[in-house]
Amino acid sequence: MTVLQVLVDLGIDQETLAGIVGLLVAAYLAGWVVGYALTAIAERSPRRRISIKMLIPIVRFLIYGTAAFLVLGPLLQLSTAQLLAVSGLLGAALGFGLKDLFAGIIGGVVLVTERPYQVGDKVTIDGDYGEVTDIGLRATTLTTPDDSAVRVPNATLFTANVSNANDGRPEMMVVVELAVTASADVGRASVIVKEAMVTSKYVYVDDDHPFTVLVEDESYYRTIRGKAYVADLRDEFAFASDVTERSMAAFDSEGIEMPEAPVHVSEHR
Repeated sequence: MTVLQVLVDLGIDQETLAGIVGLLVAAYLAGWVVGYALTAIAERSPRRRISIKMLIPIVRFLIYGTAAFLVLGPLLQLSTAQLLAVSGLLGAALGFGLKDLFAGIIGGVVLVTERPYQVGDKVTIDGDYGEVTDIGLRATTLTTPDDSAVRVPNATLFTANVSNANDGRPEMMVVVELAVTASADVGRASVIVKEAMVTSKYVYVDDDHPFTVLVEDESYYRTIRGKAYVADLRDEFAFASDVTERSMAAFDSEGIEMPEAPVHVSEHR
């Protein structure tokens, strides 16, 4: 006996079932339209982009919650025996693989209420780094620096660390690392990196967003680490590339040697 036949036997006629399906489809379409419209508005307001995009999952949850309430209306009018039968069906469904789905939905509710990250943030979740482009009922979508879409189940929030690089703000700190040989003029190299950062068209500097240059002594070379903010987090890699390219050109013109072995460069620490 199918689930549809069981529901019909319990007194939920096919007309009601058709209305429920139509309501769910309408809720899905409404959520999509709202997401599209708010995204378009956000892209026209760079300084408020993240604030506007954070409304997308909230509005979607309100739409889906309203739809769920309307769907549950007919069920709440069932008799005690019918409710027990429906509960049994739901329990069986959970046992056959919907447990992860419900865990994802609960994680989505926690995301909307506690907001460890929002749409538009740059985050690292369970080792995956990228911009949050969508927070759905079941999963969060990240767009990586290589333009790959990674879907992370919302339930991951309960088991993995989450690192947020900008925490809802359009500005974000970017770290650029360059290495010079142990015999190089580290003082001059630090000045070059500093000048490359503060003259970059992407940099954002004020009293609340300072910049700094640090030097670390490694075994066979020295690392110069420049830290500064960008005005728009989407310029993270453009800023890192700009500073690296101009610093390396200045190193070359002033005879500051860099080690031959490749050295790791981190743009989002």
